[in-house]
Amino acid sequence: MNLITVGTVAFDSIATPFESREKVIGGAATYISLAASFLNGSCGVVSVVGDDFPESVITDLKSRGVDWSGLEIKQGEKSFHWSGKYHLDMNSRDTLATDLNVLASFEPKVPASFQNADYVMLGNLVPAVQIGVLRQMAKRPKLVVLDTMNFWMDVAREDLDRVFTMVDVVTINDEEARQYTGERSLKKAARQILALGPKALIIKKGEHGALLFGGDEVFFAPAMLLDEVKDPTGAGDSFAGGFIGYLAKTDDISFDNMKRAIVHGSALASFTCEDFGPDALMKVTAEQLQHRLNAFDQMVRI
Repeated sequence: MNLITVGTVAFDSIATPFESREKVIGGAATYISLAASFLNGSCGVVSVVGDDFPESVITDLKSRGVDWSGLEIKQGEKSFHWSGKYHLDMNSRDTLATDLNVLASFEPKVPASFQNADYVMLGNLVPAVQIGVLRQMAKRPKLVVLDTMNFWMDVAREDLDRVFTMVDVVTINDEEARQYTGERSLKKAARQILALGPKALIIKKGEHGALLFGGDEVFFAPAMLLDEVKDPTGAGDSFAGGFIGYLAKTDDISFDNMKRAIVHGSALASFTCEDFGPDALMKVTAEQLQHRLNAFDQMVRI
């Protein structure tokens, strides 16, 4: 297995100004592994669920190249459940409930078959857990990408600082970059984060695209303009999965190839927004993905 991800496999209850759904399939590792498997052909998952998680979903994702060897199923317990409500702009949202359930005592165990992976995607988890995963790897991976959030900046800053020194790429949104560094300028914020050790930083800007920083280089990729956004939940994780999936497939971690990887991640993220949960992403064909990549090319070509 050359690519693995560690993160949540969960249920989401989502309310938008236009529609609501209860307990749709969600979780960072779900979206990351699905998006990555489109490009790389396979992706291993390290996560935990309760016995309430549908076996049919696991079977379906297995058929798409997702390896569940690192999935722990806790009998008699419930899976992680997040509930949120989106504002009218569909960019901002309020968390209504976070039921940790099995995640409260989650200690990832990386299977031996995963420990030599060249590419590792650390989904948004407690920084100490992310550090623990890296210490289980049999060798230093070729590329480690980390996602995090503002909550850990408030309650686990020391561990977050430490894990930033252990990874190659950090992905956060613009608000989080400003909070972490205290800088209003995203360029200054990027410089401060890169000084900790990562080779590259991705700052996500929602419907306004994403910025890639590396050394003195900067690249911007827009987000795909859609006729309708039904549910943006999981778009950031789909983006991350597409990004690292493309890098694993091409086995090229140069800055120029990261530019191409960002476009592939953006394309897959756009599909995620077109329906609730991963439903739209699961229906994507290779032809549809290529058509959207072509559309990106036309949108940015001068």
